[in-house]
Amino acid sequence: MDNWFGATSPSVFVPFSISHLLMLVAAIGGFVFLLAQKNQLRESPLFFARVRWTLFVLLLVSEISYQAWAISNGVWSFSGHVPLHLCGIASITAMIGLLTLRPVWIQISFFIGILPAVLTLITPELPHDFQHYRFWKFFIHHMAIPWACLFLALRKPAVISLRSLFLVYFLLVGYALIIGFFVNPAAEANYLYLSRLPEAATPLSFFGSGIWYYLNLGIAAFLLFGGQYLFWKKFFIRTEKKAAR
Repeated sequence: MDNWFGATSPSVFVPFSISHLLMLVAAIGGFVFLLAQKNQLRESPLFFARVRWTLFVLLLVSEISYQAWAISNGVWSFSGHVPLHLCGIASITAMIGLLTLRPVWIQISFFIGILPAVLTLITPELPHDFQHYRFWKFFIHHMAIPWACLFLALRKPAVISLRSLFLVYFLLVGYALIIGFFVNPAAEANYLYLSRLPEAATPLSFFGSGIWYYLNLGIAAFLLFGGQYLFWKKFFIRTEKKAAR
């Protein structure tokens, strides 16, 4: 138990190893389940409630247990353990969305929580393999985030609009400016990877350096938001309108 929940572990995570691939399969399975059950999520209040609160508990327990792990092992720091990365913020907005079901939280969660978490699952910055708590926390948390965001959007597909795309994008730009100019320098942190690249190989490695890095980040975020919106509009919003006729 000490090794499993301890500060370190002899197990080393290897990208695209069997354990990593199994987690990716599990993540895909969750998406397939939600999409296959989208009608039942709307037609059965009991089924909807079970999925809703299961996702909420997964997100909440993941965040609380991670803070408990960091504190109990004496490694907690503001610069490394506050949920200020994009996935951390998406986890919080998704929990608020699950609690309230308000459109604004569904919109924010949809745009910032699905693709970033999926990319993080593919290229995780993770030190330990399945023999350690952090492996399970990372994958359960980063699977629950996009599942919850998709679940919320499936509940109210029409709230994902072009207007919401621009709203969330400019909120994200404002948040990035606060993190980049104030939080990271003050805490010597690297939230949103605005101070330096992540240690793991990610698409961010191709974004250049200096001002070009930040410009490419902004352009890539807008293109991802746009692509996500167009996909949603074609396959979900139009489908809903046809079904309603």
